[in-house]
Amino acid sequence: MLAILFVTLLAALTMATFSVSSAHADEVGTEFDFTISGNVQFDSEALADVAIAVNGNGYEADTVTDAEGRWAIGVPEKGTYEVTLDEDTLPEGVVVTEGDNVIKTEFGLTDRRSVNFFLGEGTRDTVGFFDQFVNRFFNGLNFGLLLALAAIGVSLIFGTTGLSNFAHAELITFGALMTLVFSVNLGLPIWLAILIAIALSGALGYSLDAVLWKPLRRKGVAVIPLMIVSIGLSLALRYLYQYFFGGSTSQLPGAGMADLKFGPISLSPIDLASMGISIVVLLAVAYFLLRTRIGKATRAVSDNPSLASASGIDVDNVIRIVWVVGAALAGLSGVLWAYFRPGVSWDMGFQMLLLVFAAVTLGGLGTAFGALVGSLIVGLFVELSTLWLPSDMKIVGALVILILVLLFRPQGILGRKERIG
Repeated sequence: MLAILFVTLLAALTMATFSVSSAHADEVGTEFDFTISGNVQFDSEALADVAIAVNGNGYEADTVTDAEGRWAIGVPEKGTYEVTLDEDTLPEGVVVTEGDNVIKTEFGLTDRRSVNFFLGEGTRDTVGFFDQFVNRFFNGLNFGLLLALAAIGVSLIFGTTGLSNFAHAELITFGALMTLVFSVNLGLPIWLAILIAIALSGALGYSLDAVLWKPLRRKGVAVIPLMIVSIGLSLALRYLYQYFFGGSTSQLPGAGMADLKFGPISLSPIDLASMGISIVVLLAVAYFLLRTRIGKATRAVSDNPSLASASGIDVDNVIRIVWVVGAALAGLSGVLWAYFRPGVSWDMGFQMLLLVFAAVTLGGLGTAFGALVGSLIVGLFVELSTLWLPSDMKIVGALVILILVLLFRPQGILGRKERIG
């Protein structure tokens, strides 16, 4: 029941950030001060009912062109946005001439931005269902792996302390922001900036435990008040990020590299590096938990803290290490998430938090390997579901799968019944 309560609360907190329903061009985003607009024509003839979508800075909206080929979408802030023309809605024989139906645009000094697509005659290349399935499978695998890095930290913290840490989202954001500061603002090589960001993320986890969570544990504060404190901490950190870094989205060095083709699979060098890094790190975490002394102590504390303490294990020291490791993994996940989105923004971790908790709950609360399994399932489902569902619905689809699993196995896939209740 508690797990379902968490998922319901998270869904309510984040539903407004994921999508905006479609409407006619002159009805979309009129409450905002900034507008992206355009006119779709071919041979001086207006094309009506062509679908246009805008995505960026945590905001999504879509519309269709009117009888004169015009469209306009309001956006909440200045920044960089992706404008996508759905080629399937163009008349037969009309294509985007440069072969790219996605345009990145950024606001200048004015409150309006014009985006136009160049159309011509031709035939559209169609991709078969199998090729789409394979390509999205690998994208889902990539997403699931980076999701696992964040989910394992949440699971370890829950297993050793009983805390469902909503502020974990801000640890994810922190890693990406620190990478941005050291690579873009200070000009360090990206690999060095990432290492520094991971180290600082671990230090932040240590500091939060020492200053906040350990004193609260010693005072015997119950789980529900601790969860409420984590929500407050999440809000405080998130708006602190916005105060210092602003509301726009920035790109890390190397973002937007051209994709490499491997048959039907299309992945960028960054995607390949992300998958490789995730696999290596996850194997290292598995070795840490299964083979090292402190890893075995961590599993013992997660299973039964009182028995572990009676056996001579320093529970406080184990929890401190878990906070450092969990925060470092979250920081790395934030860096990879910034490349996958792509972009770094003040609320990027919050956008990912719902899926992190879904993966942890699906795999089994408190078990790191369950978090890995749950993350892979969620990542694959989110990407593959777009073969049948609109892209706005992929988050909802992942939650439906989560609820169905919990109905038949409340403890999650790898969880144990004694954890529930």
